[in-house]
This record gives sequence, structure tokens and C-alpha cells, in this order.
Amino acid sequence: TKRKSDLNIIVVSLVKNMHSSSGRMYLQSRGMFDRSFSLVKQPDGTVLLPISPSCLSQLDLQSLRNTLTPDVCDFTWSQSPQSKKEKGRKAGSKLERTIQELLESQGERWMEEMRSDLPRSFQRHGDLVLLADSCFTLPIWNKIGDQLWSAVTKELRAKRLAKMSRISRDGFRSPVVTMLLGDNSWVKHVDNYEFDVTRCMFSAGNITEKLRVAGFDCRGETVVDLYAGIGYFTLPYLVHARASHVHACEWNPDAVAALQKNLEVNGVPERCTIHPGDNRQVQLCNIADRVNLGLIPTSEDGWPIACRLLKKTTGGVLHIHQNVTSPLPNAAAGDAAPQNLSAKNADREVWRAWASDTADRITSLFKDLSGASWVINIQHIEHVKSYAPHVHHVVLDLDCRPN
Repeated sequence: TKRKSDLNIIVVSLVKNMHSSSGRMYLQSRGMFDRSFSLVKQPDGTVLLPISPSCLSQLDLQSLRNTLTPDVCDFTWSQSPQSKKEKGRKAGSKLERTIQELLESQGERWMEEMRSDLPRSFQRHGDLVLLADSCFTLPIWNKIGDQLWSAVTKELRAKRLAKMSRISRDGFRSPVVTMLLGDNSWVKHVDNYEFDVTRCMFSAGNITEKLRVAGFDCRGETVVDLYAGIGYFTLPYLVHARASHVHACEWNPDAVAALQKNLEVNGVPERCTIHPGDNRQVQLCNIADRVNLGLIPTSEDGWPIACRLLKKTTGGVLHIHQNVTSPLPNAAAGDAAPQNLSAKNADREVWRAWASDTADRITSLFKDLSGASWVINIQHIEHVKSYAPHVHHVVLDLDCRPN
């Protein structure tokens, strides 16, 4: 047998699938979770979480056990499974061969342009795979029909297949999704989220911000989530940050239905009040220790509401989400490395300038609302992800206190 030091990875075996989210958040909050590998679900209902080998010396197993409670956690050593990248390359080439064989069996010729029309990436929601709108655009695919979708679903090791067309401009940011194989469009994630993939948005790219929220200590606090959706931030505030109560505002009826279900699944419905409809019409005031404004490209319409919600005597914290666009760099700049470094610094300078301007505007809003001056301090600027070169989703934490 190999010694533990010879193995590439240590995995934590969680006895119950429902606790895998807590385990992953514990590891990710400490920089120990190996993102290059996927969670592995076992036939007996346990989930294996990959841990970076470089972090083994820092791993406090007893602390992890205490975090998850002793009766739901055990540990096992294992060799590394295939990485996500290796899996993707292998799956892509196999999918291409399968589709090529299917085409030829239908009397159709394989053409080079078809290769670039195959899916390069996709979202996996349980046993449902959601394809991007950039794949399978050629007319030939419609000619093959259901046989193609069955083959793709099988090769991607799924049971249901859907394709995203675009984001609707109905005010709810509802996805326009077509089910290609399967009728039921409700999906469940490993971290206890359920929603209808054809009716509700879900952004896996916001995981770092979700983990940051989960690491807050909100015991004794009342939180208002102005754009709650299916509970992407509401649930971490309740389940992990231990907020006393969350007021969740959401105007998409389909998202409200998913949020209600997710609160039940996570066992926290009694600590959350849902306010369906336009948050500008919600009759709440002077109740919040913290307000989450998780709307992009901008949450600006919610700023006056958020100021009104904070407690008048003690104030609180605003978490303001925004897509911030940086100016394009000078194409005549120097060599590649300094230019890249300069671009990163330039982006950060733009974020700081936006944060400063936002703080000034929030100061003015408090002055207008209360007639008094408030002390507004920039606590933190968090970079969540990039949407395009020099377009960044950032979150500004503003500490707001009455003077």
C-alpha cells in the first residue's frame, strides 16, 4: 500500500450529502479546497471533498469535525481523481467522435465547421446539463433531432439536457431556456438550492462572494436582502452567518417559489420573511443591521431604500454590488508583463474611484433622508469576477453610522 505522503490528495468524506456545503465552505474559507477537482458523490450518499496537498499540514481535522458536528463527518485518504480540465478534454473528444458517428449513420458528412459548433463548456445542475447559446447553431443539428440530444446527454453523463438562448428583458432577468431532453426543469444543487432552470437565474460564478457572506458573523443581526432571487445570498446569511432574521425581497414569482422551497429544505423558514413584489414598495424602515444589494449591472435604484432600512440609532453595513468598467489600456504601452501589471493596477484604481464616489453619494442620501450627517467608511472592495476585459463585478462594503 502507498504511504499517505505518496498520495496526491486527501478527501473528506461527509456522511450526509446535505452537509457537503458546510464542509466545502469551511475548506474554501481557509484556501484549502482544491478547485481543480470536482466533488465526488458516492453511491452510499457520502460526498468526497478534494483538499489541496499543500494545505495538509494546516488542516485541523478536529476543528472541521466540530464545524460539521461529529456524527456527520469522517475522513479518508485517496489518490487524485481526474481534474476538471482533464475530464473536459476527454469528454469533448469523445463527444465529437460520438456525434461524428451519428452523423455518418444518418448519411450526413462531418465538416470542420461542426467542430467549432460543439459545446466547449456547459453548466451542470444535478442530472441536468445546460448548454450555452453559442453551440449547436448550425441547421444540420435540427435535422438529426432527438437522437442528437440523447447522444449528447449520454456522453455528458446526464439525464436531462437544456439550452440557454438569452436572458429575457422582462424585468425579472428570467432565462430563456429550452428543454431538449426531459420534461422536468427543476434542479437541485449539492449545497441545498432548488429552482426551475427555465425560470430562475443561477450564477455559479458568484461562489466566492457567497463564501465570503457565509464567513460573516451576523449573530443577533437583522439583514435585508433587497434582491433575494432563489436565496443565493439569503441562505448563507441564515445558515452559515447565523443572522437572527433576514427580510428577503424578490419580485420574480418563480424565484419566490424557489426561495420558499429552499428555506424549507435548509430548515430556516421561521427566520426569514419574504416580501414578494417591487422592493421600492416594501413598507420597511429602521430595521436592518446589514443590507445586501446583490443586483448587477447596478443596484443603484436600491441605494435610497437601503439607507432607509438601516437602523437610525446604530446604522450598519451596506454590501453594494456593481459592474465597474475600466477604460481600455493604451495599445502603445510597453512589453507584455508590465502592461498586464499596469492594467490590473488601473482596474483597481477605477474600483477605488467608484467606491469613493459611491460613498459620497450614500452620504448625501443619508443627509437627505435624516437631515443629519452620517459617517461613511469604505470597509472593503471585493472583486467577484470579470464579465469581459475591464468589466468587473465588485462588491463594496460601506460602514454607515449616525454622527
